[in-house]
Amino acid sequence: GINAEYGATKIQFLMLFYSFFKTLVGKQVTVELKNDLAIRGTLHSVDQYLNIKLLDVSVVEPEKYPHLISIKNCFIRGSVVRYVHVPPHEVDTELLQDSSRIEAREQKKST
Repeated sequence: GINAEYGATKIQFLMLFYSFFKTLVGKQVTVELKNDLAIRGTLHSVDQYLNIKLLDVSVVEPEKYPHLISIKNCFIRGSVVRYVHVPPHEVDTELLQDSSRIEAREQKKST
């Protein structure tokens, strides 16, 4: 049914991002949360739910969040992430586009 197809599509979508984020481990990223808090740090790990662990973190607007200044490492639940900003030179856009095209092709086959 429709729900099963949606679920499979969502899982494939998450796996595409999971694979992408795994290539960024050890790189500097900025994670923007749905509550507008932005945290910069080194990506230590990511799991299949897109939960993120950052090391050596700093808050992008420390004057707005002074209580978070002393935090050095953090775990961020994937469901609260709005954006992950990555350095443009760290992104293999060709690989990402190829993966997206393959994914789109697979979607067409299954419908």
